[in-house]
Amino acid sequence: MIIEIGHYALILALATAIVLSFVPAIGARRLDQAMMDVAPVGSVLLFGLVTLSFGVLTYAHVVSDFSVANVWENSHSLVPLIYKYSGVWGNHEGSMMLWLLILALFSALVAVFGRNLPDTLKANVLSVQAWISVAFILFILLTSNPFTRLDPAPAEGKDLNPVLQDIGLAIHPPLLYLGYVGFSVCFSFAVAALLEGRIDAAWARWVRPWTLAAWTFLTLGIAMGSYWAYYELGWGGWWFWDPVENASFMPWLAGTALLHSALVMEKREALKIWTVLLAILTFSLSLMGTFLVRSGVLTSVHAFASDPTRGVFILCILLLFIGGALSLFAFRAPLLSAGGLFAPISREGALVVNNLILTVACGTVLTGTLYPLLLETLTGDKISVGPPFFNMTFGFLMAPLLVAVPFGPLLAWKRGDLLGALQRLYVAAALSLVAALVFFYVKHGGPVLAALGFAAGLFLVFGAIADLWYRAGVGKVAASIAFRRLTGLPRSAFGTALAHAGLGLSVLGIVAVTTFETEHVTQMKPGEVIEAGGYSLRFDGMKPARGPNYTEERGHFTIGRGGVEVADVWSSKRIYTARQMPTTEAGILTFGSSQLYVSLGDATNDGGVVVRVWWKPYILFIWGGALVMAFGGFVSLSDRRLRVGAPRRKARPASPVMEPAE
Repeated sequence: MIIEIGHYALILALATAIVLSFVPAIGARRLDQAMMDVAPVGSVLLFGLVTLSFGVLTYAHVVSDFSVANVWENSHSLVPLIYKYSGVWGNHEGSMMLWLLILALFSALVAVFGRNLPDTLKANVLSVQAWISVAFILFILLTSNPFTRLDPAPAEGKDLNPVLQDIGLAIHPPLLYLGYVGFSVCFSFAVAALLEGRIDAAWARWVRPWTLAAWTFLTLGIAMGSYWAYYELGWGGWWFWDPVENASFMPWLAGTALLHSALVMEKREALKIWTVLLAILTFSLSLMGTFLVRSGVLTSVHAFASDPTRGVFILCILLLFIGGALSLFAFRAPLLSAGGLFAPISREGALVVNNLILTVACGTVLTGTLYPLLLETLTGDKISVGPPFFNMTFGFLMAPLLVAVPFGPLLAWKRGDLLGALQRLYVAAALSLVAALVFFYVKHGGPVLAALGFAAGLFLVFGAIADLWYRAGVGKVAASIAFRRLTGLPRSAFGTALAHAGLGLSVLGIVAVTTFETEHVTQMKPGEVIEAGGYSLRFDGMKPARGPNYTEERGHFTIGRGGVEVADVWSSKRIYTARQMPTTEAGILTFGSSQLYVSLGDATNDGGVVVRVWWKPYILFIWGGALVMAFGGFVSLSDRRLRVGAPRRKARPASPVMEPAE
């Protein structure tokens, strides 16, 4: 009976969302306060119903109710409890329920924390959110119902996909969806503003916290997914330009551009039309990522579904929301004010350059991802666009951005002094170059481009420090005054510096591991030794072991340096009993920010085993930098100016009118 309650709650959520789709929007049009008041109450009710439905599905997984098809296909009685929870979203139907839950959560948050929004704007925003909810609830009910019953009920489940039985995959999807779906709020604000015909600095100030929150969670989600693939799949790489990886990376690039564009709009009321377009495109790319993962057009470890019916349904959702929003933009944008003017050399100009590079880079990734699919559709020819293409094109585009980023915060609004910014950054540039040369001298050289990349990463870090240094007036005023100035800076200033420094740390990790990584593939027998990264690895032999729902063969390695044993590590190959599916569990040993990575291959006929050993210098800088970026996002979110938002605007007695175009 409880399963049917979850199903019924989802149907009630659909009815609630349909009401929310029309009543508040009509009320905003008529300036009917009673109809507009339906929006916040209805959004909270919608969240409650979706939460109840999701909770019932979670309960079915936890108690191993195999009469539910979704539980039978994706769980097993022996699966550890943590993976029974993560198994809820470790499949197509459950992941769509998580998608819907987070969408309803953001709608409820706008309803609760958007009290300072104009009533008409708030009603329109929540109505647009409800439109999206209606589409995805229909998708779940008609094509992906997680509450389908089996009669008779099987005695045991098929087990969760073994590669998903990992703590990383318990965390990765919720973080990723908080980013993906969080951009729906920006999309709804953009559509609502176009419907009203008014976009100003106050609008940007309302949008920016939601953009920042979505960007922060998406940063964490991408980083967690990258690290999971690195240690769980046993391939030793941290990024492969997989199409589904690209599907999450493209909204991140567009969202980064949107974040900076909204800042310009808030401070100077410039880039209005561009900001609205970016808000639409960012969520559109999130929807496209949903389509790629669930349509069956891609084959990937990340992909969930291969049912063409689902793909067609999501394609219709794409056409409806992306096509509808862009059509509305094309109709309304010419009537909107273009915003203020500024000199090319200014903080606005620097942020425009940032936006241009990010959007072109995003377009490059989009082209490389979709071109093989379009070519196969049109001609039947299959081609592969792999890392060489992306590394060359994306790296070429990012190089000037890395150099330009530290200049932006040091330039004044409207008209800046490039020479003055150069004078403030020459110490940071000199330190970066010297440190890079010293590092490469110690490492006995490397490619010139790698040295320049290392210097660029350091320049980002030192440039972020320089921004805070000059804002505090260190060296120009007494230390006590400088300290008071530093502690008195808005939190968003620290958040920006942390985000830029985090990007620099990630660049350092990418350059170091790409340039100095070593790989050894060899056959080893017990007692044999291999050298990697200045360490010796002695293979001690294999040992069988058993887990709660798998058996494994574990290889033990003793790590030594200078003739002294310093550590040991296990690497294994598992067989999951229910699915009879093998996985590789890499043995990873961390030394500072570097890692020794050991992966087992197949056994040989002479009693040995194939072993792959990587030495990955400074690789943890990659994910450490992402964490610093995300921490910077949370610090900025804690800024009182973002939490308080813009002052409430009084609703106009007459219908909104378009601002004249400049």
